[in-house]
Amino acid sequence: MADSPLDPAELQRAGLRLDVDGAVATISLARPERRNALTFSTWHTLARIGETLPGTVRVVVVRGDGPSFSAGIDLRLFSPEGVPGEDTSGPRDEAFIAGLQAGYLWLRRPDIVSIAAVRGHAIGGGFQLALACDLRVVADDVKFAMKEPALGIVPDLTGTKPLVDIVGVPRALELCLTTRTVFAEEAARLGLAELVVPAAELDSAVADLVAAILQVRPETAAATKRLIRQAPHNTLEEQAAAERREQVPLLGGPAAAPAAS
Repeated sequence: MADSPLDPAELQRAGLRLDVDGAVATISLARPERRNALTFSTWHTLARIGETLPGTVRVVVVRGDGPSFSAGIDLRLFSPEGVPGEDTSGPRDEAFIAGLQAGYLWLRRPDIVSIAAVRGHAIGGGFQLALACDLRVVADDVKFAMKEPALGIVPDLTGTKPLVDIVGVPRALELCLTTRTVFAEEAARLGLAELVVPAAELDSAVADLVAAILQVRPETAAATKRLIRQAPHNTLEEQAAAERREQVPLLGGPAAAPAAS
């Protein structure tokens, strides 16, 4: 297991752990005593991980320590006492929110495939972190909920776009305004989970998915992700043209050789 590209102390302050093993990086939310509640430092450090991730990494797995993925924002950030070590004195303007969103946005990059391994609670910012990933493998005890409106705020960590893309406008509106919990069976039915497995099998299911993805050539995987990401916004003619643009470089030279089995 390679060393993290970030200072372990910085990661610990943010409630995170990062392990890089060749082509796979694993980000662990590491505050199980608080159900991996998220702080401003968590989001800023997630952005730093994206900025410093080694170029050899092709798959990023996001997981949580303990029985929950994440209970969402640490509610003490809204209280007078705050969270020890967290600076809450600055303005909470659009620039501030953009800095938090940066912690999630990089997970959509075409050069990586991001996988959320979710068990237990994935609430608010935790739900949005799972939605920021390309794929979600969930345990059968998962509990998704978009709780921000119940706190008098909107989901602002880039989650509304993938939620609408996956479940559609009416269902996304219903989930957000009722703030109700979505359990594993419904999550699979709505498309919020690509795979549901028993909690004890979550790690092995994710490992199998990672191994399968790594069988595809890096250039092919990146090109395919670009194509799939843009497909919903393209006409058929535009998508056909995009396929041609992505394919031509792959047909020339060594990149055209088949991947080893």
